[in-house]
Amino acid sequence: MAGSIVSSNQIAFGPQQVDLDRCVHCGLCLNACPTYRELGLEMDSPRGRIYQMVQVAGGAPITQSYQEHISLCLACRGCETACPSGVEYGRLVEAARAEIEARVRRGFFSRLVRGFVFHKLLPSRGALTVAGTLLYLYEACGLKALVRGLSFFKLLGGLGNLARLAPSAEPPFFFSQIGRTFPPQDKKRRYRVAFLAGCVANISFARLNEATVRVLQKNGCEVVVPDHQNCCGALHVHAGLREEARSLARQNIDAVLGGRYDAIITNAAGCGSTLKEYDELLHDDPAYAAKARQFSSQMRDVTEFLASIELNPALGAIPAIVTYQDSCHLAHGQKVRSAPRQLLARIPQLQFQEMPFSDICCGSAGIYNVVQNAMSMQILSHKMENVNLTGASLIATANPGCMLQLQAGVRQHGTGQRVMHVVELLDLAYRNAK
Repeated sequence: MAGSIVSSNQIAFGPQQVDLDRCVHCGLCLNACPTYRELGLEMDSPRGRIYQMVQVAGGAPITQSYQEHISLCLACRGCETACPSGVEYGRLVEAARAEIEARVRRGFFSRLVRGFVFHKLLPSRGALTVAGTLLYLYEACGLKALVRGLSFFKLLGGLGNLARLAPSAEPPFFFSQIGRTFPPQDKKRRYRVAFLAGCVANISFARLNEATVRVLQKNGCEVVVPDHQNCCGALHVHAGLREEARSLARQNIDAVLGGRYDAIITNAAGCGSTLKEYDELLHDDPAYAAKARQFSSQMRDVTEFLASIELNPALGAIPAIVTYQDSCHLAHGQKVRSAPRQLLARIPQLQFQEMPFSDICCGSAGIYNVVQNAMSMQILSHKMENVNLTGASLIATANPGCMLQLQAGVRQHGTGQRVMHVVELLDLAYRNAK
């Protein structure tokens, strides 16, 4: 991460001493950390990174080495589950990245790319639609298949790995459904819910969003897809862009509150973790603190919500073996583990096989697989070893980013497994019942 140091009077963020002091350096987090498992380096463990944060908080300079160790963290929060002292490591690493962002001036190209992605692309339906259309044309004209067939990706080296991770476009895009209200299937409303459709998901996971709406309708929900919703800001938070994330949070709160919903639903675990923490993100905003608390209290992952209600039992059979990959931000960030497994257990003839180390990160971690591709692929290869041990033909998960990563893993190391979101399996089961 090249860049010059900005004067200290521009520092806006940083880990709080009270949070740093919770770490007693016991080391129980080490085996839960994907980068420590791969490298065996203390400075690339949660304990080691916290030690470095303490040094910076005490006045040590932000060195290139410090930036690299913080950047190499997946922010998967597996260490939070393992920690007996309740260290909120996710909060610490996000604050450390925000401090780096405030104090270090990036190189021109990095600023250009980050400015486009975080400020122009993710928050803009128009820009995402244009990008999705170009991606679709690239695929539809056969160029993507030709490039892959010619093994051109191998010639590109690291860029080829990134190209393999690129999502597909799924027209018609889900943007056309934003602002609509979908009635419950049997016309008897049990719940009224708001569905947050995401940003890139409207382009690359449009069918998943449609499946989510159908399953909620099947279970007596009136599903409102609020207009004026936007990107949740999760990627901005992970990148240290807290002010941008706060702005997006305010937009989403304004779009949803006042709708008298029983729950606010997301099908993206990575987004859900940040959405549930809007109260923390805006705790010092006098105009939005109370609104953010209300918003966060109503947020539910779609699997969490469905497992908490009386599920419509009209499920058809799916005769297959399935294993489940815990999304880090669902298992460790939101502490939701049993709900997806409970839902899978309701599907007739679907045999569940637990995956070894299912809650160790797959290496996706937002855009980690792009900015730290080599480490991401190393972690993914070990994940696929554990997937293959299960003998499953279906890999279920609860996060679109994990789905992309696991699909790449299947292409490189798998045995032809199909990767599906838990809610897609429920949707298929409901359709099979007809």
